[in-house]
Amino acid sequence: MKMTFPDPMTGKRFNSYGNFMKRKFGRRVVKISLNGGFDCPNRDGTKGTGGCTYCSGAGSGDFAGDPRMSIADQFNAGKSLVEAKWGKDVLYIPYFQANTGTYAPTDRLRRLYEEALLQKDTVGLAISTRPDCISEETADLLSELSERTYLTVELGLQTIHDATAERINRCHSYADFLKGFEMLRSRSINVCVHIINGLPYETREMMLGTVRTLSALGIQGIKIHLLHILRGTKMAEQFLAGEFGVMDMEEYTETVCDQIELLPEDVIIERLTGDGAGSELIAPLWSRNKKTVLNSIDKELRRRNTVQGAKYAKTEPPVIFP
Repeated sequence: MKMTFPDPMTGKRFNSYGNFMKRKFGRRVVKISLNGGFDCPNRDGTKGTGGCTYCSGAGSGDFAGDPRMSIADQFNAGKSLVEAKWGKDVLYIPYFQANTGTYAPTDRLRRLYEEALLQKDTVGLAISTRPDCISEETADLLSELSERTYLTVELGLQTIHDATAERINRCHSYADFLKGFEMLRSRSINVCVHIINGLPYETREMMLGTVRTLSALGIQGIKIHLLHILRGTKMAEQFLAGEFGVMDMEEYTETVCDQIELLPEDVIIERLTGDGAGSELIAPLWSRNKKTVLNSIDKELRRRNTVQGAKYAKTEPPVIFP
């Protein structure tokens, strides 16, 4: 889809998720975070234990639903909160957010996904998972669903750099990511990739290298997160011991704007910063004011007079890092 920046309706200088969905469906579209009761192979011993060093006990699902509730009840609880804020003229994407959303037998996955799609005013489905938890059988199921609804599979990559992956105990390689990504894209399934800025010992050029590589691969969406240091995590122990520092807001803002310039204009930017559970957040404390962070990014893009894709090199080959 040919994009025009700044957006004539909102003034946005990038392809934001909200604007994209409103153009596609004609109304506001909101994700309802669900918890399917999934585990993670990096917690149960299949790939590792303890999870990624930054990950909370909720498995990145701090704001997802209660797994003791049915999918329908979780959805309706979330929908009530949305209606209280935005009214009833809203459409919904059920979002399996907590832990690894494809880490279960295919028959269980089908049952959970189908229940989510039955909910009123639902126009699609989003599933967050690890790239090493995409099997051919699972990919076939997802392909079937993508022919019936607007499906996005979110893959947790965080970084293309395997040395960083080892430090954060990710327990899958960049090669594993490529394998899972290819299984999805060979079936024309939309893929949104999660990355994290500020991982220990990563330079800005390393963070930009991750985005350059993803841009060349042909992703459909991206979520850019800020590293949060959360209580009770291994990373919190390392941070409090002085092993590494965190980004300040100016550094983060400049890095994100650099990344936006490198992304193809049609890539949907679903997130530009993350949410750390307030009571658990150790650092960076400036990230608590999400609106200020987002305004800072918008302001820097205007100052540069730049837009998404301004420095995207279409002919640049994928960058493969050890």
